[in-house]
Amino acid sequence: QAQLVESGGGLVQAGGSLSLSCAASGNIYSINAMRWYRQTPGKQREWVATLRDGSPTYADPAKGRFTISRDRAENTIYHLLMNNLKPEDTAVYLCNADVRMRRGGPLNTLWGQGTQVTVSS
Repeated sequence: QAQLVESGGGLVQAGGSLSLSCAASGNIYSINAMRWYRQTPGKQREWVATLRDGSPTYADPAKGRFTISRDRAENTIYHLLMNNLKPEDTAVYLCNADVRMRRGGPLNTLWGQGTQVTVSS
């Protein structure tokens, strides 16, 4: 069964960096787009970044600080490098992907379980 698993979250001081990873598995034929979202209690899930066809796009809070990329060695692993972290970046970070399970098949949307990022002031 296809799934996404995030890793790399943790506790970091303001101004520090973290690199999150999202690993896709389960006989996925292709990944059309990979996105990162974040969620804090009581707030709507917030889009952070997308990588589609090699082109990244970012939400305003992430611009200039976060970088989304695909692993050069393993094309089913994606990263979110977060620099100059701020306390307001504290959230559960989730990856989301549009995938095909076979050539020409329909797009399916997958979500990971999330990884906690906590930024202390």
